[in-house]
Order: sequence, then C-alpha cells, then structure tokens
Amino acid sequence: MADTARVVTIREAHGDDWPRIWPIIHDIVTEQHTFPYDPGMSEHEARQAWLLPAPARVVVAVAGAEVRGTATMYANRPGPGSHVASGSLMVSRHARGTGVGRALATDLIAWARRTGFAAVQFNAVVDTNTSAVRLYESLGFTTIGTAPGAFRHPVEGDVGLRIMWLDLR
Repeated sequence: MADTARVVTIREAHGDDWPRIWPIIHDIVTEQHTFPYDPGMSEHEARQAWLLPAPARVVVAVAGAEVRGTATMYANRPGPGSHVASGSLMVSRHARGTGVGRALATDLIAWARRTGFAAVQFNAVVDTNTSAVRLYESLGFTTIGTAPGAFRHPVEGDVGLRIMWLDLR
C-alpha cells in the first residue's frame, strides 16, 4: 500500500473536481466517526463549505484521474487571528492508510509556511480518530486542549474534540 502514496499528486482543486470530491465528503460526514459536520448536509451546503474562495486554498490528492483525498486550508480566524492557519483533510475510504493523509497534511503545512502563517491549528480533531492524531503528532502537532464529550460518536458515545497546534516560528 505504501506505493500508493508515491504516485499521488497534490494539486489545486478545480470546479470540475467536485463530482469526485463530494463522494469522499459524503462518506465521511454520514459515517459520523471523524468529522463534526452535520450528517444531513446537502451537496450544495458541502460544496459551499469546502470549495472556499481565495485566499483560502483547496487541493486534491490524485492518482491518475482518481481523487483519493482533499484538503481545504485557510486562516483560522479573521482579523487578529488571521496569522494562524487551519484546515480540514479528508481521505477516501479505499485510500486510507496509504499515505494520502500524510501527503495532504504535509502540503497544508508547506502552504502555511509559504504564506507566512505563524502556526497551524486544527480546531476539532475527534479524540477517537487515532490515525489522524498519530499522523498529526508525527508531523509535530501537539494537543493543547480537549473539549470533553464535544463530539457525539455513533458507537463510542460522547468523546472529546482535540485542539491540535503546530508552531511554525
């Protein structure tokens, strides 16, 4: 499976990528295990939430014509908080564990550095999403706090949402 990550390319998302991004978002959101998005969100709502306009950036991880994952990145907050980046990453079900998430996270960090952000903050990493937590920690992120019971997991019950931080200075 590691060979998959070698052939994946991260590139800017285009409007015509949406039909291949939407199934990834839909699967993850309706699964309700790793993302605090409304599982009943429509495709239109998802498109508006994901395909953010510049200066935000949206990318896809592709292998040939297949979209295996996607990420959106942006300033965490406006005004006085705009020096901290944030983002969201989603990997298709069949590409999990192949390095696509690492490629997307590494790209997000490189973008944040290039554009002059002081840090990257992930606001809501589900505590039971151990593969994401391990990945982010391996890239230097630390958990700076957890909101206990802030995520209603359909199997585990109420679990924590972590705030994860990577200082880029």
